[in-house]
Amino acid sequence: MLPAMRNNLKTLVLMVVLGSLFVLVGQFIGGTSGALIALGIAAAMNFAMYFFSHKIALASARAKPVEEHELPNVYSTVRSLTQREGMPMPRIYLIDSPQPNAFATGRSPRHAAVAVTTGILQLMDHRELEAVLAHEISHVRNRDVLISTIAATVAVALTFLVRIAFWTGMGGDRRRNDAFSAIIGIVAIILAPLAAMVIQMAISRSREFEADRSGAVITGSPLALARALEKLDAGTRQIPMEVNPSTAQLFIADPLKAFGGRKGGMGALSRLFSTHPPIPERVERLSEMAQGIR
Repeated sequence: MLPAMRNNLKTLVLMVVLGSLFVLVGQFIGGTSGALIALGIAAAMNFAMYFFSHKIALASARAKPVEEHELPNVYSTVRSLTQREGMPMPRIYLIDSPQPNAFATGRSPRHAAVAVTTGILQLMDHRELEAVLAHEISHVRNRDVLISTIAATVAVALTFLVRIAFWTGMGGDRRRNDAFSAIIGIVAIILAPLAAMVIQMAISRSREFEADRSGAVITGSPLALARALEKLDAGTRQIPMEVNPSTAQLFIADPLKAFGGRKGGMGALSRLFSTHPPIPERVERLSEMAQGIR
């Protein structure tokens, strides 16, 4: 199976599992009506996030719109990449931060924005910056922001739903005198949001791998992105940046890494709750891609 098909299939399976978990919890809490309420909550939250998530992300990162004369190199590079892919030109934003990083947001290619930090502009050479921007353009083309938003919204709605269940008696009078159902309800309250979070993080990591792959295809230079990722790994470890954790997954490298104090690779448990795959693994995949292995 091709890497792109494998990544997309994994994302689809995870989304189905997440949605099924959401509906099953709703079914347990209130039968068919509970499941319908769960779907209604998710639909309402998704509708709001579909139109406003990009504004929230840009505001959270303190990103400011810039004109072409302010960042001519970024504009020309993004314009070349989008023309190559037959995509509209996204809006360009600048984040005044010494940490090297970048992200893309927007509900569709016609409503997209790419933001870069001052730190990444100072650190990267032209080929490396092009590779990073191609990664972000791939997120836009693949509609990864919308996929991640839906996953995050369902996870949040599920947490909200089980908390309501806890405070309202976990499903009504029919279950209050049923000790077994009460135990199942308590387990669901604890494990369902945790499982949703793990699935959400797995979706985010899967989309990062796919954006690495497709970004490298656009530029034809997997090793340029590999070099850029190595620089980003060192920069995000050393230089902190204040970012809302809910939008951290948008960045090409974890912007909160400097606050975690992690050294070396991730443990299995840490990886489960990470929004980004380990950069050494991403670099290894790109190196294999350059050698024709992937």
